[in-house]
Amino acid sequence: MDRNQILHAISKIKDPLSGRGLVEQHMVKSLEVAPPDVNIVLQVRDLNMDKKNELNFAVISAVQELYPDANVNLHIVAAPNDAPKYPHLKNIIAVASGKGGVGKSTVAVNLALALKKAGYKVGIMDADVYGPSVPIMLGLQGKRPMVQDIHGRPMMIPLEAHGIPVMSLGFIIEPQQAVVLRGPKLSTIVQQFFNEVVWPELDYLIIDLPPGTGDVQLTLVQTAPVTGVVMVTTPQDVAVADAIKGMNMFRLDSVNVPILGVIENMSWFTPKELPGHKYFIFGQGGGEKLAQEGQTELLGQVPLILGIREGGDTGRPAALDDTLAVPFDQLALNLVRAVQKRHREKPPTDVVHINR
Repeated sequence: MDRNQILHAISKIKDPLSGRGLVEQHMVKSLEVAPPDVNIVLQVRDLNMDKKNELNFAVISAVQELYPDANVNLHIVAAPNDAPKYPHLKNIIAVASGKGGVGKSTVAVNLALALKKAGYKVGIMDADVYGPSVPIMLGLQGKRPMVQDIHGRPMMIPLEAHGIPVMSLGFIIEPQQAVVLRGPKLSTIVQQFFNEVVWPELDYLIIDLPPGTGDVQLTLVQTAPVTGVVMVTTPQDVAVADAIKGMNMFRLDSVNVPILGVIENMSWFTPKELPGHKYFIFGQGGGEKLAQEGQTELLGQVPLILGIREGGDTGRPAALDDTLAVPFDQLALNLVRAVQKRHREKPPTDVVHINR
């Protein structure tokens, strides 16, 4: 009996909870071969998962298909309490804003693409359920995700754009369909995007949140351990005032998700024919003010440029254009540094437990 062959056979079996391979998901705690015995210990997040019997049968069958006379002893144990809930999602970054219209989705998409260009494995979750605009920005409108059956459980496969896996409510509803959802339904969508989507292994999962504070934000921090939040604002006082409220929700003692930094969007207007000119249409200093309020840093400023808007409308975002990508490339580098600093100085974020 060859241990590596057995491990390879087991690696083809999918975890019912994540849809990923057992070996890839680091679920094989031990594998000992003492012919004719094969002793396997699997570590799972939930001992009460409804597909545990199917998983048990699949592993035993995979081994006995290789070695029909094998006596397979399989034990399924619970993962320790401090085990990562989503080990394949290394950093979960929420992109938030206090109000709509500040370019949060534009920033989220271009930030993700800039991180991808920098060599990281990146995905985008469009959790802005009221106005899912990511499909348009990535040229995926009208597309539908494939569904894969894993031990009798349907799991969605993310779509892909420019090498980045993407999931959005916009892939499920019709493009012009009004989204009218109450709190419990909104919560279910966020949970499904984590638990019923087969995400690949990612260095960064960028989550585009709806503006303000509400059920989606609370469900997110109760579902997944969010590494940190990036706040997006324009320089004007009205936007900053709302952003402070949105930021302070994450800073509540009961939530306590780190603020990684602030991105100031539409910082100034630069006409294409006058690239050296800056017109501060929305004022100045708002991003710095918000960063000071949140005891965090200003990650960068994004100018108001026609090409950035055009890129979002045509499905080819500005981060893919060498000329327009400069501010986003710098934002990505600054975000990586902020995440590294966060990991050095703070313990891993836990899933939030809120008593309503």
